[in-house]
Amino acid sequence: MKDIVTVGEILIDLTFNGRENGVPHYTANPGGAPANVAVAASRLGARTAFIGKVGRDYFGDFLRRTLEENNVDVSGMLVDPFARTTMAVVSLSETGERSFSFYRLNCADILLRSGDISLPLLSDTRFLHFGSVSLTDEPSRTATLYAVDRAKEAGATITYDPNYRANLWKSEAQAVERIKSVLGKVDILKISDEELPLLTGTTDYDAGTRQLYEDYGIPLILLTLGADGAYYRRGGETGKAAGFKVKVADTNGAGDTFFGAFLSRMVALGVDKPADLSPEQLYESVRTANLAASITTSRHGAIPAMPELKELKEREEKLRQEAE
Repeated sequence: MKDIVTVGEILIDLTFNGRENGVPHYTANPGGAPANVAVAASRLGARTAFIGKVGRDYFGDFLRRTLEENNVDVSGMLVDPFARTTMAVVSLSETGERSFSFYRLNCADILLRSGDISLPLLSDTRFLHFGSVSLTDEPSRTATLYAVDRAKEAGATITYDPNYRANLWKSEAQAVERIKSVLGKVDILKISDEELPLLTGTTDYDAGTRQLYEDYGIPLILLTLGADGAYYRRGGETGKAAGFKVKVADTNGAGDTFFGAFLSRMVALGVDKPADLSPEQLYESVRTANLAASITTSRHGAIPAMPELKELKEREEKLRQEAE
């Protein structure tokens, strides 16, 4: 049995890392939010698998090896012999904030079909995770929804990160409509403070998360706040866990590390449903997820920057000793 199966895009992040003689240099990092979550959770002790599609090219081979090296089951990862592996050019500001330009037309990740979905993986997992990037185009949109429905029928907890990328959608209105269309299927929603007003029309944490809960009945909402940590809502229960101060090198992958770490904590606690977390377990899981994300932001790349379980535990122990 798998703890977490993720479905959706896997791609190459071409990340700017400086200039030499006026020529920009880019590093080819493995990326794609669902794949990132699978790796983040795997590095922290969960048994994970990824469902998606790459091209028959060097980058596709590289991405498969990356998942395998991180103990992610790739039995549901397919190769399209006629399509290229998707790429995203990642630009970083002076503060480490990132922006994306995608090279995705007719590329492999959007060619995932319902018939490609591994039903054995979906029928034997505790969590199924997906995002909205695979909802932008067909046939990956139908395939993703098919995977969600099959996993939900099998009793899996459904987790979702909209991971809004404006330049992948025809319009903001289309993005909002499709992102919202799946919220009724979701057990755990992770959104950023930038996405909250997109979905609710407000920047107020309490009002926005309450609106999402009341409109869609989402059992647990996790709202990431960057350096300020994360706010959460479970029905009428709310809370906030502070962030951890680090020197930011690159924020790419931070949200995926947060979600992967949070889910890995639920796995370690033996809890599948948000309602079964005690208030203390919920707070500590969010706090641990914040710590894991802060480690990722202190290094470059998404997957390469994600912490291992030993490092995370050592950092937690150091913080505990400093607090005494």
